[in-house]
Amino acid sequence: MRRGSPMEQITVRVPASTSNLGPGFDCLGVALRIYNTVTIARSSASRQHLHPRIVSEAADRFFNQARRRAFSFSCLIAEQIPRSRGLGSSATIRLGVLLALNQLSDNSLDRLKIFQLCAELEGHPDNAAPATFGGFTVVQSSATVSVARGKRDACPTVQRFAVSPRLYFVLLVPDLEIQTSRARNVLPSKISHAAAVENCANACALTAAFVSQDYKKLRGVFADHLHQPFRTKLVPFLPEVVAAAEKAGALGAFLSGSGSTIAAVTLRSANKVGQAMLRATGAIPARIVITPADNHGAKILTTGH
Repeated sequence: MRRGSPMEQITVRVPASTSNLGPGFDCLGVALRIYNTVTIARSSASRQHLHPRIVSEAADRFFNQARRRAFSFSCLIAEQIPRSRGLGSSATIRLGVLLALNQLSDNSLDRLKIFQLCAELEGHPDNAAPATFGGFTVVQSSATVSVARGKRDACPTVQRFAVSPRLYFVLLVPDLEIQTSRARNVLPSKISHAAAVENCANACALTAAFVSQDYKKLRGVFADHLHQPFRTKLVPFLPEVVAAAEKAGALGAFLSGSGSTIAAVTLRSANKVGQAMLRATGAIPARIVITPADNHGAKILTTGH
């Protein structure tokens, strides 16, 4: 290897995330210890690679934003996060591509800018934030609206807080894929003032409990009126699974992102909670994953020359 020669290969590990957490629609998220890895390697200009759209769009956005000349590359994705289950799988791939290309381009963009690009590609920032920074994240709501409307000059403000390993996330992952676009199409254009006030109160109480790590105060604050009642038509077993989780000792449960995964949060008896959730799904095949939060976010694992 010649001194000063450019890096040729980067591998990035990116955590899954559970978002919304009930009332925190498009604003709240937590990174989880389930990972996808993305490996990007430079290749000769004469060798062309046909990339999936999700990869090529992220690459185009990076080269345009960083004002770097595009180069040919190969992309290998190792997936542990199930797709279309509300666990931020698409965000991990986009973020992994952005971070790897940034490393190969001498870190021309800082991590906040990388997060912003990922949020723009996603159309919402609640998975991109925890995947980038780890822990429990709060994205400023005005920035969320701007990103959702496609404004490229918005710079979302992120606040990030560590999550104690005492807290477990029990994930019911059904054998049921739900596309985010379909889940958004079932949402109403208006809700009542009373419903909005209750959502605001619950989201504030939830945030305070996570920030203070006084997790017992999470009990009763996952109720939502913005999206979950309307997405029940796509995940009809949601109310029964939430009730079963709480009866088994969970602090609360909610639809993870746009579904179909249902996440419960608990300080004890995680296996008992998971089995209760599994029984409540009825005939729908599903599996249980129990994991603490990831407090590190996306991580560069290897670099090669």
